[in-house]
Amino acid sequence: METYDIAVIGGGCAGASAAMYGARFNLKTIMFAEQPGGLITTTHLVENYPGIKSISGPDMGMVFVEHAQVSGAELNFSRVNQLSKEGDLFKLGTGSGDFMAKTVVLATGTKHKHLGVPGEEEYANKGVSYCALCDAAFFKEKTVAIVGGGDSAAIEANIMTQHAAKVYVLVRKDFMRAEPVNLVRIEKDPKVEILYETEIAEINGDGEKVTYVILKSGDKLELDGVFMAIGHDPQNDLAKQIGAELDGRGFVIIVRLKLMFQVFMLQETLQMLSLNKQLLVRQKECMGQLKLMNISKKNLEKSRFVILFSPFII
Repeated sequence: METYDIAVIGGGCAGASAAMYGARFNLKTIMFAEQPGGLITTTHLVENYPGIKSISGPDMGMVFVEHAQVSGAELNFSRVNQLSKEGDLFKLGTGSGDFMAKTVVLATGTKHKHLGVPGEEEYANKGVSYCALCDAAFFKEKTVAIVGGGDSAAIEANIMTQHAAKVYVLVRKDFMRAEPVNLVRIEKDPKVEILYETEIAEINGDGEKVTYVILKSGDKLELDGVFMAIGHDPQNDLAKQIGAELDGRGFVIIVRLKLMFQVFMLQETLQMLSLNKQLLVRQKECMGQLKLMNISKKNLEKSRFVILFSPFII
């Protein structure tokens, strides 16, 4: 069983950054990236990352991963299902075998939040989607609804207008929190209709596909598809396995000298933050990585450190 100085779990911006710095410090580093590039790869366009005027989400995600690889980090596409402490090392269980590491970086990011209404799970991938970039092409000349009131909802709506005949944006409040440039785009698009103070009560269909939704007002809205853009939940299952404390929302609580090894809290990246916060997050990552590497260089023989990356909302 191979042993690494650093094992990074997660292949998004934070994970790739950790892997890159680990390799640059000549530490034997492996990055487990079940979804190379992370959640940013489901974004249509990124146009507010300093130094890059415009880039697609998939391209940006791969740039992160490739940078880590070029620096010398090993890439593994397996999902890490188990994480435990064995003596002075950590054991990572994956579908492709077990791995040992002196230091583990959890950069597991977030997952799409579900609305939690009847019919959502039943019609998942049958009209209910969480990624317009991924599924918009399946709704050519169809009628769809985007659920959400933030910038993600506005971006999803912009993507859908390139395919769908009609796009409703269902906003729970009486206003949208989208960036002005994105909000103006959908407000001016004749295909888009924004319905404020509107919520879905249930999603219905014919058993094969979505056909309509019932709103909390009691009204019926005929649709071919429903796209959720209501935020994200942290993926902290592995953090739970090693005993990390979570708050009521599932985010990791900062704890020191816990479980006989120190736990550091660094900030996660693109997935949970508005994209205009990336520069701040990148700065926090760099500071965290330098601290990590200094610690690891001093503890190569007997490391007791876990570095937790968890979503941080501003």
